[in-house]
Amino acid sequence: MLPYGRFLNRLRREIGSLLLLLPLTGWAAGLPVVASIKPVHSLVAGVMQGVGEPYLLLTGGVSPHDYRLRPSDVRVIEQAKAVFWIGPDLETFLIKPLANVKGQVRAVALLEAPGIKLLSLRAGGAWEAHRHSQTGSDEDHDAHDHHDHEVSHDPHLWLDPMNAIAMTHQIVAILSEVDPDHQPDYQRNGAALVERLNRLNQQLEADLASVKDQPYVVFHDAYQYFEQRYGLRAVGSVVLDPEQRPGARRIAQIQARIRDLKVRCVFSEPQFESTLAATLVSGSDARLGVLDPLGAELSAGPDAYFQLLEGLTHALQTCLSED
Repeated sequence: MLPYGRFLNRLRREIGSLLLLLPLTGWAAGLPVVASIKPVHSLVAGVMQGVGEPYLLLTGGVSPHDYRLRPSDVRVIEQAKAVFWIGPDLETFLIKPLANVKGQVRAVALLEAPGIKLLSLRAGGAWEAHRHSQTGSDEDHDAHDHHDHEVSHDPHLWLDPMNAIAMTHQIVAILSEVDPDHQPDYQRNGAALVERLNRLNQQLEADLASVKDQPYVVFHDAYQYFEQRYGLRAVGSVVLDPEQRPGARRIAQIQARIRDLKVRCVFSEPQFESTLAATLVSGSDARLGVLDPLGAELSAGPDAYFQLLEGLTHALQTCLSED
C-alpha cells in the first residue's frame, strides 16, 4: 500500500490529467477549433456544418474590450488546431496566449484576410463632417500586407457583410489546410455561406434605404463598417473609450449635439451602462434605442451572424422611422 502522502500526490496528478481533457467536451465530435466572439464563431460554424462545431470563447453579454481568459479557456486554446479571432486591436486578451502556442496552434487574425476592407479609427466622438470622406483612408487588405498595429484600424470589421465574405473565404482556406480530409465539405459550406451573405447584403440595403438620412448617436464608435456599407448618418458617439464613463463636459457636448443636429435616436448597448443614454435624451425629442454589435442575446451558431445584422437593421428602422 502506498503511503498516504504519495497516494495524494498520485491522485492529484491523475485528476490534473483528467482536467486537461475536460475542455474537449466543449467541442462536438470533429476538429478542435476556437472562435473568439459570436460573429466570428457564427461564420466558422457555418463553414464547419456537418463536420464539427467550434468552441466559443466569449458568451453572453461579455465585451471583448475587458474580457479576461479563464484557465479553462487557456487549455482549450492549447488543444486547438486553429483559433479564429479578429486581431490584437480587439481581443487584446488573446495576444499573450496565442504567442505562447505559436507554432503549435494555427492562430488566424481575420483582419489580415485577403479582401478585407479596413477603416481607420475616427478621431473624437463627433465625426459628422467626415462621414463622406472616410474612403480616402480605407484599405483593401492584401494577402501580403501586414499592418503595424501602432496604426489603429477600426476592429469591428464583421459588421460589413462584404468583409464577412472575405472572412469566410479565409476560414475555408485555413480549415482545408489543417483538415484536408474535409476540404470538400468546407468548400461546399463556404460557397453556400457566401451566397447567403450576398442575399443578406441586398436585403439590408433595401430595408435601410428609408432611414439612411436620419441622424443618430451611438454609444461607442463600433458601427462604422455598417454605416458606410449602407450610407447611414451616425453623427457621433457617447463615449470615446467604452470602458470609461464620460465626464460632465462630455455629456453636455453630446446633449448640445443632439439638439443642434435634431438627432432622432440615441442608441445604448447591452454590454454597457444604459442609464447614460436616458440622461442624454432628457429635454430633447430624441428617442432611445439599443444596438448590439456582438449579439449578446443571440444563440451561438451558423444563424447568429445573420440574426445580428438583421437585429441592427430592425433597431435602426424602428427608432429612426418617421412614425
